[in-house]
Amino acid sequence: MKTESRSILLEYWGYTQFRPLQEDIIQSVLNGKDTLALMPTGGGKSICFQVPTMMLDGLCIVVSPLISLMKDQVEQLKSRGIAAALIVSGMSYSEIDAVLENAIHGKYKFLYVSPERLLTDVFRLRLARMNICLLAVDEAHCISQWGYDFRPSYQRISEIRKLLDNVPVIALTATATAEVRDDICIQLSFKNHNIFSKSFIRTNLNYLVYYESDKKKKMMEIVDKVKGSGIVYVRTRKHAQQLSKYINDRKVRADYYHAGLSIADRDKKQSAWKNNSTKVIVATNAFGMGIDKPDVRFVVHMDIPDNLESYYQEAGRAGRDEKTSFAVLLYNKTDLIDLEDRYIQSYPSLDDIRLVYRAIANYCNLPSGSGRGETFDFDLSDCCNQYNLSPILAHNAVKSLELMGYISVSDSVDLPPRIKFLVNHKEVYRFQVEHPNFDHFIKTLLRSYAGMFEDYIAISETVLARRLNCKKQDVVEMLKTLHKIELLDYKQQTSDAQLTFIRERIDHMHIEKSKITESLKERFRKRAMAMFDYVSQHDKCRSIMLVSYFGERNASRCGICDYCRQRNRIELNDLELDEAFDQLESILSEQSIEIDEVIKRTTLLKRDKALELLQWMIDKGRIRYTEGNKVEWIK
Repeated sequence: MKTESRSILLEYWGYTQFRPLQEDIIQSVLNGKDTLALMPTGGGKSICFQVPTMMLDGLCIVVSPLISLMKDQVEQLKSRGIAAALIVSGMSYSEIDAVLENAIHGKYKFLYVSPERLLTDVFRLRLARMNICLLAVDEAHCISQWGYDFRPSYQRISEIRKLLDNVPVIALTATATAEVRDDICIQLSFKNHNIFSKSFIRTNLNYLVYYESDKKKKMMEIVDKVKGSGIVYVRTRKHAQQLSKYINDRKVRADYYHAGLSIADRDKKQSAWKNNSTKVIVATNAFGMGIDKPDVRFVVHMDIPDNLESYYQEAGRAGRDEKTSFAVLLYNKTDLIDLEDRYIQSYPSLDDIRLVYRAIANYCNLPSGSGRGETFDFDLSDCCNQYNLSPILAHNAVKSLELMGYISVSDSVDLPPRIKFLVNHKEVYRFQVEHPNFDHFIKTLLRSYAGMFEDYIAISETVLARRLNCKKQDVVEMLKTLHKIELLDYKQQTSDAQLTFIRERIDHMHIEKSKITESLKERFRKRAMAMFDYVSQHDKCRSIMLVSYFGERNASRCGICDYCRQRNRIELNDLELDEAFDQLESILSEQSIEIDEVIKRTTLLKRDKALELLQWMIDKGRIRYTEGNKVEWIK
């Protein structure tokens, strides 16, 4: 099996060897075992279900909450000659129907589906007729209420298992605590807790945390000093634009990125950064997921993330090529206060949630008692403008409504124009003979694209216009005409976010307080406190702090974070330092003592080394000066 898997890896992906742990995970899947793969950002998770699927007879169903990531993976598979399709919000019933029929007839190896679509009646009915060899659940931490990005629809994936007799499951995630790992296995009905976990340690990544009154100045020092491209993360769209201009004004090419941009603008900005035309991309957390750029040399956080899971993922986008890179977090006192405020804002009052629910339902023109399973184009900012809502309040209320199981909101994704002939070849030919004014247009269409009689095929109206020597609008009008007479089905381009009503619309006053949101609020607080501790503590190795949060014990100092850099200057090994700490604590624990007296009592170190250690401990907040040139232990 190892020889075959490596052969497939070389044939389709062009690699001669697997990364650490990938081969073991693949072997587990091929042995028919339920498998949880825990691998850091950029660790090659998709290979772990894609390679075994190519070795098995049948179709792999891939569940993912990220439409943009699904779209990217489907396009990458197709570029490698592997048949793949996706079902997402924004697709019509006829498009979904065509994809499901093709899946039944074995025309795909991979079918990517959002969890909401997976659970619809139409999908369940077709599932029994598909030859499924594997169920892959990406971003599996979303299934756990203990996780940082819980989604209620994920918890119903286990229902699908009952319809898939003896089909193994592979769950994949980049960040999960020990508690979340166990919960994933339980929620997905694993027969055994079969977990493969790659170390969270990134030996090439310098984790640096700096307290800075002028964060922009420090950021520019990093941008100027570090060669290569980088990401600067901020919290708001406005800040992204302002900071991008600030960097450009200092003769470094930068651009900004956020979810409010059009799909075309996002693709353009992303491409320029990936090919190094742009050095720095200043972005909200909407940027980075699924982007495979191995040579990112630095990631700078200008604001404190909500939790260590998010921070680890975003920081981990630096140095995927295993070369020296930097993950820098800049903060000041205001940022620590903002982190606490975010905890309060993230879970709005019940009255606010009801208000936003009513506004959303009215925005979608949804009558009471209807709408279950229906999907609508959704622009939150436009909804806020129409109903005079605070954007921050509305955003957090929408998240609460998702957690409570009323709605689901997908990220916006560019679905290009698609067409499918509704009649057979003979009828199309008969139409061409009877309508010669459409003959050249249809011939050009058939020469340009294949497979339109079997499936919906993405087209370019611009390319067709160029080949027909006419305007793009002329092509659109011809396609609309052929659609109207039902010769073909024409779906125009869509790029809005999609909102799906999980339940029919109810009276907003009937929305009740949720135990889930109260529980998640407390967990949010705990994760925020862990993030607070990571930022504010300066007496521990950053790498040890991170990996211990994810349950990895007995890690050694990294030697390259901000703590370790200062620690290295003392030139004491860990045993010597621990012994010196113990002795100093014993000397200073009862009263403050003059520095010269402390040094006399410190029998383990020479005077110059003892002075260095005392100064370092003062810098790290372990001891402090008092009156009369004395120092005392901080309890």
